Amino acid sequence: MNIAVVGTGYVGLVTGTCFSETGNNVICVDVDKNKVQKLSNGELTIYEPELDKLFERNLRQGRLSFTSELKDTIDKSDIIFLALPTPSDEDGSADLSYVLGVANELGKIITSYKIIITKSTVPVGTAEMVRKAINENCKTEFDVVSNPEFLREGVAVQDFMKPDRVVIGTSSEKAKSILQDLYAPFVRQGNPIIFMDERSSEMTKYAANSFLATKISFMNEMANLCEIVGADVDAVRKGIGTDPRIGKQFLYPGIGFGGSCFPKDVQALMKLSIDNEYDFKILDSVLKINEVQRIKIVEKVKSYYDDSIAGKKFALWGLAFKPNTDDIREAPALYIIDELIKLGASICAYDPEAMNNIKQTIGDKIEYATNQYDALKDADALIIATEWSVFRTPDFNKISDLLKEKVIFDGRNLYKPESIEKLGYYYASIGRQTVNVLEKTLTDLN
Repeated sequence: MNIAVVGTGYVGLVTGTCFSETGNNVICVDVDKNKVQKLSNGELTIYEPELDKLFERNLRQGRLSFTSELKDTIDKSDIIFLALPTPSDEDGSADLSYVLGVANELGKIITSYKIIITKSTVPVGTAEMVRKAINENCKTEFDVVSNPEFLREGVAVQDFMKPDRVVIGTSSEKAKSILQDLYAPFVRQGNPIIFMDERSSEMTKYAANSFLATKISFMNEMANLCEIVGADVDAVRKGIGTDPRIGKQFLYPGIGFGGSCFPKDVQALMKLSIDNEYDFKILDSVLKINEVQRIKIVEKVKSYYDDSIAGKKFALWGLAFKPNTDDIREAPALYIIDELIKLGASICAYDPEAMNNIKQTIGDKIEYATNQYDALKDADALIIATEWSVFRTPDFNKISDLLKEKVIFDGRNLYKPESIEKLGYYYASIGRQTVNVLEKTLTDLN
């Protein structure tokens, strides 16, 4: 099939590349000519595992191309995916100006039947708004479809190529038949293509992400309570995760959720509720819990140093909001950095992929290390904010040699407290009892 993808951000680039991998001719359009040039030259503009091989192969074989010319692209395409930004406004609502702006342009240039698909996460009722915007100038038949993405950064290629489900909102039998054929190669293992109305499809994306965010916030609250009563949240997690009604996923406590989806989608669903005079109490709590949790580790730092943080230097491992991505949007590390700097501390950070994005965002407010151990030099303590695999089995002897004091604040529970205790560290994590070997040693001496 001939496909256009409007927008070459994270969703657009993964969508276009994966569709080309199944033999479709895909043209990706973006107004950023510099980005188009880079992509046309074979230079990926995002980091996503496994994407590079598919991107290189399909670009080389001519099934994937990039341009800034919208009209020529639409003329050559039968299916048009809108993968455009929908950032949050100050009130939490999704900004649809990019989506509706392109819809208005499409109405002027469509001359034959097209299927226009909103791939971006958009509020309930957006398909109708897109249809109206196109209709203002369009003289031919077209269909507007909702087809939300469910891509997890770090495993997005796997999610697209072998989806748990494909959700499609349409009232058109013609569009339904075409899209069933388009997605058939991706669901050969029997996972469903679920057809529904457009509004239900749009709501499904918000419901899914908000439920997962709720699950995370619940476990973070459980972790905080476990610390108070002397329970181990890891044991609790295993105890409830084996219940098939609950499941094992999204039960890992930490320093809150971030990224481009969960915070934005929860806020958008909250705004939808407010606009419709519905008091969605759970979502309000989810946001408040996350706001506190993402700087929870700073509270542990302050407690250890008796609120005397000024002049301290901290090594920070991890900047991306999760491992296997360079995405720093709403990353807890940003909030940790901001809080520590306010308290007069300095920071040297390392992340395998996200440092360039952090530099573009906060500049020289912190130092940047060339590897994880360089970040430790002359630091008073280590703080872990992202659970990259490279941080899971470090050289603890090297860590102790480089740090001024054997102190670790772990926001992702990477290590077993009993193992850390044997190494002689002070170790504070989330939802587990703090290991304080120094305190025990002083008690024994007395």
